[in-house]
Amino acid sequence: MKTTMITTLIAGAFFLASCGGATNKEAEATEEATHEEMHAEGEEHDHQHEDMAEGEGEVELLAVPEGAKVFFANLEDGATVSSPVKIEFGVEGMEVEPAGELNAGKGHHHIIIDGSALEQGTVVPADEKNIHYGKGQTETEIELSAGEHTLTMQFADGYHQSYGPQMSATITVTVE
Repeated sequence: MKTTMITTLIAGAFFLASCGGATNKEAEATEEATHEEMHAEGEEHDHQHEDMAEGEGEVELLAVPEGAKVFFANLEDGATVSSPVKIEFGVEGMEVEPAGELNAGKGHHHIIIDGSALEQGTVVPADEKNIHYGKGQTETEIELSAGEHTLTMQFADGYHQSYGPQMSATITVTVE
């Protein structure tokens, strides 16, 4: 179990370093950069995760305030859209802030393309299907292929740990 926790925390540190991409291409380009390249380019990196991975303890899971929720402010379930798709993130009962700090009642958005909500405490992956908005973005545009897609908005804490299904919203859109 300790090995799994350490692996998860190290992966979380890498994902934190790759956060903030507004598009799939940016997320992929950032993901390809090495740790040293990110430091050379001045990318933010949270060493607290690395310290924890070296055995300083478990990462705290923050409570979700009663009634807090996220929603798509500009899209409805079943909408027909064109690509790029503009997404406006809505949140009630919590505050948006950039990734990096673990603060109660705060976090940032992620979009999961053709996936579903993550259990509370699960670190949100960073890949072409799981897009991080770790700079505190409240809107974005994403490129989607023609056809039907599910979009899941997932709110997570400063360490990219999901706040769970309560802080997610899923809609289906058809891209023309």
